[in-house]
Amino acid sequence: MRRFEGRVALITGASRGIGLAVAERLVSEGATVVITGRNPESLTDAVARLDTVAPGQALAVAGRADDADHRAEVFALVTERFGALDHLVNNAGINPAFGPALEIESSVVRKILDVNVVAALDWTRSAVAAGLRRSIVNTASVAGLASSPGLAFYGVSKAALLNLTQQLAVELAPALRVNAVAPAVVRTRLAQALYAGDREAALAAAYPLGRIGEPEDVAGPVAFLLSDDAAWVTGHTLTIDGGASAVAVG
Repeated sequence: MRRFEGRVALITGASRGIGLAVAERLVSEGATVVITGRNPESLTDAVARLDTVAPGQALAVAGRADDADHRAEVFALVTERFGALDHLVNNAGINPAFGPALEIESSVVRKILDVNVVAALDWTRSAVAAGLRRSIVNTASVAGLASSPGLAFYGVSKAALLNLTQQLAVELAPALRVNAVAPAVVRTRLAQALYAGDREAALAAAYPLGRIGEPEDVAGPVAFLLSDDAAWVTGHTLTIDGGASAVAVG
């Protein structure tokens, strides 16, 4: 399929993991992608990987997702090179604290919310101002759908992102569609502590499909929600959890 032929997509937090898998899927279907991330070396490696799929269809800009100057630099590049964007994927996210909500320092709480929620709003605001033409997908988490032990304010931030998705879907319709994905545990550096060592087998056993997720398992649904195949889908959260939500507890 070439659903994204001639289109331009911006993906935040795409130097590895889910963001890079989404970028790889989109360039394989014809898109040009602009990817961001904090580490310049990782972004260089990401572009090299994308070039093996579709040479010359990926650009990278290094910076923090919650940095206004970085965001301005990205959109200056987008405007100069492409005029406008077709798609935005708000994928950047952090979880620097593990433990109960009452034990997380307020400064850490604010940082989580700044990157996982406020930055997504700011990237969306900038994309709309720059003439975004088609669709947005926000990367949330099943931790935003119910309490997840140890993930505390990461879950709170993802719940806020899911509500923000609905708010923006209504506000930006009919010109733009806004949806979200909510993955369970996926094999990424962010989630590594959850499946490291002997934990993976026990965790996989909790999923009817018998394994944890891979970044590519999320990339396909994101591509669907961005594409015209989802032309009548907005304000929706697609849960990607290996069937876990189909299992009753108790």
